[in-house]
Order: sequence, then structure tokens, then C-alpha cells
Amino acid sequence: MERNSIKSELRKTKLALRDNIDPELRLEYSLRIADHAFEGLAVEPGAVFSGFFPIRSEADIRPLMAGLKAAGARICLPVVIDRETIVFRELVVGAALVDTGFGTRGPGPEAEVLDPDVLLVPLSVFDGRGNRIGYGAGHYDRAIARLRQKGRSPRLIGIAFDCQEVAEVPLEPHDVPLDAIITESGYRRFVD
Repeated sequence: MERNSIKSELRKTKLALRDNIDPELRLEYSLRIADHAFEGLAVEPGAVFSGFFPIRSEADIRPLMAGLKAAGARICLPVVIDRETIVFRELVVGAALVDTGFGTRGPGPEAEVLDPDVLLVPLSVFDGRGNRIGYGAGHYDRAIARLRQKGRSPRLIGIAFDCQEVAEVPLEPHDVPLDAIITESGYRRFVD
């Protein structure tokens, strides 16, 4: 089986497992993820964290983003500009939210575009070495590449549930491993 077919099958299987988590349990797991994040993250005042509003059955990291903001971080959200590009717009209290692609909402075009220091990355599958499978559009891969071309090296922290882990993710040349993952079980750093 070729790599793309394997990734597609892993994505389908793990997203089905995530979808089957009871909504009340998913909320509890999301709160645990926020607690574990603060055990592993150092928040420098003014540091820029990219978060996300949950779609479908993703972990809800809004409590985590609120805690980061309270600790002095600036928060931004990904916004789909076209089929190839996402940018990260600052989320500020009181600003209107607009449709930003993939069924989610976020800051409008008047919001400041930021380059994140830390990306909290949604995903469909991950392994114990920090490799991930996204949703198949490659938005985060391209965004990370653009940030690196600008001389930036953001920390990449995956957000997922334990049920999304597999023994091994098949790699492609453009894949960039995560620095850490946060699940309901804890904050796990990956080392080479």
C-alpha cells in the first residue's frame, strides 16, 4: 500500500475513534489537556501562541487559550486565505469573529497578522516520535515552511486525544515532527 493510502486509512480510523468519544467526556479531556499544557509550557509575556477553535470532535482548547492570554501571551488563530495559505490573525477581546474556513470562526481581516512563537496544532494521528498526520490539506506544513523561510522556528505542539496515537506514522519529505504533544494523559516532549 502506498504512503498516501496508509495515511488516509490511519486518518479515517483515528478520526472515527475521536468522533466516538462521548461529548461530556471530550469536554473533560479538553480541560485535562489545558491543565497538562500549563505543566509543560513556559509562557513568556508577549509570546505569540497560535491556537484554534474546535471543529467536529477536536479537543476544545479555548480554556487553554484563555489561560495563556491571562498569563500574558498573545493569541492568534489560523485563517484560511485561499486553498493553499493560512495566516495567523490576533484574537482580541471584543473583536468581531468571521467565517475563517473549515467550519470555524476567527478574527476578521482587520486583525493583526502575527508570526507565532508556538503553534498548538490540531491533527488526526500522531506517533510516539512526534510525527503527525493532519487533515490532508497541508495548510500547517506550508505555514511552518513559510515561517521558517522568514527565519522563524516556532515550537510545534500537537493537541489530540490518546485514541489518536499509532505505532508509526509513514513519513514524507515535507513532514515536520512535533516538539511535543498534549493529550488528556499529559504533556509529552519528543527527543531525537
